[in-house]
Amino acid sequence: MQQPINILIVDDEPRNLTVLETVLEDPAYRLVRANSADQALLALVAEEFALIILDIRMPGMTGFELAHTIKERRKTAQIPIIFLTAYYNEDQHVLEGYDSGAVDYLHKPVNARVLRSKVAVFVELYRRQRQAGITNRNLLEEVGERRRVEDRLRELNDTLEQRVAERTAALGAQQRLYQSVTDNASVALFISDRQHNCTFMNPAAEQLTGFTMDECRGKVLRDLLQCSNTAEMPSLLDPLPEGGATSSAKRQAEEVFIHRDGHPYDVALTVSALRDERGISTGTIIEAQDISQRKRAQALLNDADRRKDEFLATLAHELRNPLAPVRNAVHFLHLKAAEAPELKWARDVIDRQTKAMARLIDDLMDVSRISRGKIALQREHVALSKVVDNAVETSQPTIAQFGHELIVNVPAEPVTVNADLTRLAQVLLNLLNNAAKYTDPGGRIELNVAREDREVVISVRDTGIGIPASKLESIFEMFAQVEGALSRSRGGLGIGLNLAKRLVEMHGGTIQARSDGVDKGSEFIARLPIVVETPKHPTGLSDLETARMGTELRILVVEDNHDAAESLAVVLRLMGHNASVAYDGEEAISLAADFRPQVTLCDVGLPKMNGYDVARALRRQPGGESMVLIAVTGWGQEHDKRQTKAAGFDRHMVKPVDVQALIRVLDGVPVAGAAPG
Repeated sequence: MQQPINILIVDDEPRNLTVLETVLEDPAYRLVRANSADQALLALVAEEFALIILDIRMPGMTGFELAHTIKERRKTAQIPIIFLTAYYNEDQHVLEGYDSGAVDYLHKPVNARVLRSKVAVFVELYRRQRQAGITNRNLLEEVGERRRVEDRLRELNDTLEQRVAERTAALGAQQRLYQSVTDNASVALFISDRQHNCTFMNPAAEQLTGFTMDECRGKVLRDLLQCSNTAEMPSLLDPLPEGGATSSAKRQAEEVFIHRDGHPYDVALTVSALRDERGISTGTIIEAQDISQRKRAQALLNDADRRKDEFLATLAHELRNPLAPVRNAVHFLHLKAAEAPELKWARDVIDRQTKAMARLIDDLMDVSRISRGKIALQREHVALSKVVDNAVETSQPTIAQFGHELIVNVPAEPVTVNADLTRLAQVLLNLLNNAAKYTDPGGRIELNVAREDREVVISVRDTGIGIPASKLESIFEMFAQVEGALSRSRGGLGIGLNLAKRLVEMHGGTIQARSDGVDKGSEFIARLPIVVETPKHPTGLSDLETARMGTELRILVVEDNHDAAESLAVVLRLMGHNASVAYDGEEAISLAADFRPQVTLCDVGLPKMNGYDVARALRRQPGGESMVLIAVTGWGQEHDKRQTKAAGFDRHMVKPVDVQALIRVLDGVPVAGAAPG
């Protein structure tokens, strides 16, 4: 709906204004009254009018004077003015009215129809002028917009060629970069369509297969990549699962391929799907890397590792063989209970040193086995006090040798751990021996055990040479030692702490070293999870004296080392057993037929017939099925134990034999059969 048109009616008589409002009443008009020239001027300042109907005779300023004023102002000069008068009828008055800017001159009383008609004409003229102005403004704005668009188009046109050139250069650079990357990539790249036909391969792919891109374009990839295991190749090239545009499905494998010239090579493959923006597969990209050199290097490493294991096993075997007779001789001296101080001193020195050497060999082999994951813990609920007792008892000779004071603090309430008793005692033994070795004579060692929430904290603190801050992080590494080999070395291989750390971690615990610095002592703290069950204490075993009072057994010792054989036989006889010796496999078979041993302690490496064959032959003899066969050997790795078991041995004991362990075995042998007459 259009807004009403403003019409200003000016008359000093209110009744005349009312008459005009009555005559011109129309919804399309908005009549604004002014009863003086001043009110009229104020209205013209405030609003815009299409027409002014003006009385001539007014007090103050006449209509003619007001008209002159209106026409002099730029804003109101174009407004039509119709004069109304009841007095000025002469022509000169009419001419004066037109001279003042009037467009019409009417006499009172006004003819209503004439006035309405004239007003309608001027209002319509105003409407058309206003619409023309709006149209003209719109046209000017459109022309201005068109000019701006034309200027912008002209500007774009001026720079279009430059932009096209820059874009072309950028695409060319990107293409060259892509080409450079693919050409120089060490990984072979193959791209195929959905039918697995080759659409692209880079120089590395050409070198890998021996085929050129021109030769392979359009060929099926499974024909190009000749897999030695042809059954695997179709599955490698099966369509990958469909997914979204960002799907990252991949298939990876390692295969042996055949080069064009016929030689095989190892390849690591990654097969990925090429997808469009909708996630639909459009082909496949295969990344292939020749890993033949890596495989060869791995094979060499595996072979070197195997040779290292063989060397360590051989070293341990050769070192254990001469230790066996020495240990047996020491046990003989113990059983003879020599009272001469010099003999007792010599016996104790030999005993300590052979035990130390045996521990070094065991530690060396244990580290090797742990590194290869060959050690399995025999875990059970163990009272920690038992672990501490075992470690302290074993380390006591070493601590006493250096004249150290050992202080042990164990909680009064029982603390139970889920652990391998032997291995955990080995940890504490290594820590105690380490403290004894690196503390000058007459020092103090403290072994403290404390319970903290669901953990037990075991610490071994000494007053020894301490650890420099720079070596705290590396103290648990293999062969690490605080002192240089030529300065103040306390001996050892530098593997005890490494072994302790590995065993603690195998038990689910942690271990750390602390020290305030050189000559300020050190502390090793192990933390282990605890259990709440009451530990089961194993039944105590007989010592050497108890063993001597046990039931006599017929025992055959088979050993080609005469010292080792005779010394072991002497110890067995002192225990009260009937021991006989054979120095090779054939002699053992012959002697066993008459001696009918209940127990045979047999070396594996024997002249004439090895220990495995001896065991099989003894099992075939009358009574051989019930005989207890014990392999006594310097070979102690897991596959050695499997071999002896497969040959028919009941047990596998590593040289030098632990006499206490041997006593436990013999104590469990059932007595059957009488001695031959």
